[in-house]
Amino acid sequence: MTIADSDFPMDNGTSCLPIPPEEENRIVSELLKESELNLKEGNLCFVISNRWFSSWQIYAGPCIGIFSTDEQSSNSQHANDVHSEIAARPGPIDNSDIISTENNCNDNSLDIRRALEEGTDYVLVPQEVWERLLEWYKGGPALPRRLISQGVGQKQYSVEVYPLSLKVTDSRDNSKSIVKLSKKATLSELYELVCKIKGVEQKKAHIWDYFNSEKSTLLTVSDQTLEDANLTMDQDILLEVSLDRDPFFHSGMDSVGNELALVPVEPPTSSVSIAGAPTMSNGHSTGSSFNLCEGSSAGSSLTSLDDKNDNVYRGERGGLAGLQNLGNTCFMNSALQCLAHTPPLVEYFLQDYNEDINMDNPLGMHGELAVAFGDLLRKLWSSGRTAIPPRVFKGKLARFAPQFSGYNQHDSQELLAFLLDGLHEDLNRVKQKPYIEMKDSDGRPDEEVAYECWKNHMARNDSLIVDVCQGQYKSTLVCPVCGKISITFDPFMYLSLPMPSTVMRTMTVTVFYGDGSGLPMPFTVNVLKHGCCSDLCTALGTACCLKSDEMLLLADVYEHKIFRYLENPLEPLASIKDEDNIVAYRLKQGSRKTKLEIMHRDNVRGGERKLFGSPLVTYLVEGPQYGANIEASVHKMLSPLRRAYSSTKSRDGKEDGFMSAGFDEQSNICSEQVGTSCGESSFQLVLTNESCFSIHPIERESLIKPNQQHIRVFLDWTGTEHELYDSSFLRDIPEVHKTGFTVKKTRQEAISLFSCLEAFLTEEPLGPDDMWYCPRCKEHRQATKKLDLWKLPEVLVFHLKRFSYSRYLKNKLDTYVNFPIHNLDLTKYVKTEDGKSYVYDLYAISNHYGGLGGGHYTAYAKLVDDNKWYHFDDSHVSPVTEAEIKSSAAYVLFYQRRSKQEMEGESQVHTGPH
Repeated sequence: MTIADSDFPMDNGTSCLPIPPEEENRIVSELLKESELNLKEGNLCFVISNRWFSSWQIYAGPCIGIFSTDEQSSNSQHANDVHSEIAARPGPIDNSDIISTENNCNDNSLDIRRALEEGTDYVLVPQEVWERLLEWYKGGPALPRRLISQGVGQKQYSVEVYPLSLKVTDSRDNSKSIVKLSKKATLSELYELVCKIKGVEQKKAHIWDYFNSEKSTLLTVSDQTLEDANLTMDQDILLEVSLDRDPFFHSGMDSVGNELALVPVEPPTSSVSIAGAPTMSNGHSTGSSFNLCEGSSAGSSLTSLDDKNDNVYRGERGGLAGLQNLGNTCFMNSALQCLAHTPPLVEYFLQDYNEDINMDNPLGMHGELAVAFGDLLRKLWSSGRTAIPPRVFKGKLARFAPQFSGYNQHDSQELLAFLLDGLHEDLNRVKQKPYIEMKDSDGRPDEEVAYECWKNHMARNDSLIVDVCQGQYKSTLVCPVCGKISITFDPFMYLSLPMPSTVMRTMTVTVFYGDGSGLPMPFTVNVLKHGCCSDLCTALGTACCLKSDEMLLLADVYEHKIFRYLENPLEPLASIKDEDNIVAYRLKQGSRKTKLEIMHRDNVRGGERKLFGSPLVTYLVEGPQYGANIEASVHKMLSPLRRAYSSTKSRDGKEDGFMSAGFDEQSNICSEQVGTSCGESSFQLVLTNESCFSIHPIERESLIKPNQQHIRVFLDWTGTEHELYDSSFLRDIPEVHKTGFTVKKTRQEAISLFSCLEAFLTEEPLGPDDMWYCPRCKEHRQATKKLDLWKLPEVLVFHLKRFSYSRYLKNKLDTYVNFPIHNLDLTKYVKTEDGKSYVYDLYAISNHYGGLGGGHYTAYAKLVDDNKWYHFDDSHVSPVTEAEIKSSAAYVLFYQRRSKQEMEGESQVHTGPH
């Protein structure tokens, strides 16, 4: 669709009358849809400060498109609630808050501050949207960026917000300069740019990969991309220029015989013989030659800096090398160190694994990921304490998992999940996977079904990772409608354990009496976080001693009106936010009658009325409803709020005495008589509609016709009502869960790993986005799910779910989890009766320090042979005591099962000789 210029009036640089905000929103939405249908590499996008863009969305309404994020949309989710006439039109586009003040680039292009997050600090819009916004609002400056495609097989498009920045050292005078270009640019383009800046003839220029200020790879003019050449952000490259006037300068020769200037370059030494396998200290190669598939970038004959660390470090044991941080890669380094200290993996990758490489697996990475990981592991175990730059591995990671490309912080557990799965597929011994139709359990014995499922799994999946890291759990689903039970046995690579505080949720709800028999009272209850409204009603019913003939009607109160009734018992509690005000009306069970909703208005200056407090809700008796019936019900609902007086003042002189029981017999009489004998004037009641715009005064004799069995009225409070009733009980309605700085933070009590495991194994309902298709009902149902452990692997990985994400909330829990280092006995949790003992010892931990959107990852790992623990903090490696490794930063735990021999040896140590 083409948006005509006539859609909006514009002037020629002078001030103009803006078009309506909803029209701006429509135009931008259409342009976003159009750009989404025409995605291609090289398209221009523009970076806009989220501070300005959020103000535009408040003015024009939320506008969700391909280049905006869920977080951005959630930030503006209430934008439509703000009336366009009230929301101010934003000023000129202002990107000053996201522009870097340092700009030492070779050109005049503007830099964006590092470590900004999309949706939080900036948004991305296509060129067409930027041009419209610029016409409407002026301002800037423009921050154009290109769309690139990443990944092998299924391409993913992303905007390269931060182009690759390279530091150029000119060998002629050691001067420094910076060039910036896309990581998808070719080495030919790099040569062209550097030579243009330096005024050098390209045929005389030679550019080296100068990582860590050491010559490694000579970058030749070619179509290879900078990404495939393993060039990383902010690294050094070296420019050398051949000197024709000095033909006798022995500095090495390039590929066409040109003499190079400066210091002679020694060829980097490497003893790689198979898949990156180094010659070990005994002088024998660990394998035979291995060639990658044709066209593989990993098969490059160029020698990288990484290979220079293959020289054997003698005199000190392996496994103590750090990993250099390549720019927010601590998440990767932490996960890699844990895997590189997993004994079965170390033993496997230090041997010849040539025959297990599966280059033809369509689910794998052509063997390249396994080769890169094996190569890195060998370097870590052969370089002594020299820190390794994992550039080749990161390049492979970005190639096959574009979500980990770039230099933003990521999740070490997500990387671990991808890496284990990728290694499995690259090492899968099954070359042709057979098609296997899964059968339902149909009441068969668990042992039979579990064996069948594992056999079918092994027919398609057979690798070192399956042998060492994969277990099996039993999954039981029960349909809430027909009771259908489905049992499956599924493999797992790790266990993601919820923290108990992420399983349970504390909620405060104010309970009102729907018959006016008591004062409103807030109750705080604990419910399943992923439960539904029926769970909340059950917990509230217990807390408030709900009678057998009563029910609770939940409602969400917003701006002193009922925003919605939560009448669906399966409504997920996730739809209720912590800052919401939720009330429950205690009503008699039985047939639904006409619902009366009473909202409160107070006098303000100028004779205007302003809503206050929480509405009251009751059911009216059957039959025609007159104004007198409504007034009587209002008196009855307000009776608990009645102040206690003996006269105008109480006998002790206090004007605001309260009754201990809420109301007495006299006040009941007043309610029934619609109050004249007690000195009360009739209430000022106004009938309104659902939108609360239409109002009609209620006469006592007038017939009230309900709208769909629902009557809404305003109760206009005067000085008389305030003198007779205490409205504070209506005003002080607490939030569901109070957060913020006003709440005194208390130290959370430690929880055990066992309590996390038990929370994982607790039965719970599936979420609304994870419905199960019941084969009997032929419908998707919100079934209940129960997990049980059936088969545990040799290496058991626990992921503690410290991070929680939703549309409205991101959170990290720093709760201290007390986990055993030795003798983690899980035997009682394993349901299969195989007679085995499942006792584990800890050998590695991935730690996360700090909050969301940043933080830092490290690792603790144990050298099993010498029974010592070490702290791996990127390049820095230091010994630690066993007492130091337990902290609230523990994020992923790695355990290895004790062998039968170890168990017998331990038993002999404890029992001693007889």
